[in-house]
Amino acid sequence: MPYPFFGDSKSTIAQLLATLPQQGRLEWIGLRPARRAELEAVPAAEVMTNRHLAGDHASPKPGGKRQITLIQAEHLAAVAGFLGLPAPVEPGRLRRNLVVSGLNLLALKGRQIQIGDEVVLDVTGECHPCSRMEEELGPGGYNAMRGHGGLTAHIAQGGTIRVGDAVRVLDAPQP
Repeated sequence: MPYPFFGDSKSTIAQLLATLPQQGRLEWIGLRPARRAELEAVPAAEVMTNRHLAGDHASPKPGGKRQITLIQAEHLAAVAGFLGLPAPVEPGRLRRNLVVSGLNLLALKGRQIQIGDEVVLDVTGECHPCSRMEEELGPGGYNAMRGHGGLTAHIAQGGTIRVGDAVRVLDAPQP
């Protein structure tokens, strides 16, 4: 049976955007114990509904759109490549909370995702790099991260997440 969208002149952008049959995997979790502190990799974390990760110094306002940050694992090698580094960049250097593999995170903007059995995130927007990337990665760090900075999300439902948890798309894109 042919794939329904190939050669189908009636396919719409909405149909194409809604087609994400695969699932991803949570590869890394990082917490910042204090402002400007190095991120600490942890095997599991408690995600607090409408707040942040327990143990992370960040304390976004309830209802905020930047309660947790995600970056795509596949982009760690791309950023390293742009900087001429021989190996992927260590996730903690990029200052994001979660590293996810197997899903194109940019396709998730405006969508809802589930991590493990409990946690649900509303993906709210892109997480653009800041000048800290020059400090952390050296000259060109900011530009190496452009287009590879990941996403921000609101925590719709908390719970426990663990490295290795499945990451699944729950709904169709928002209009």
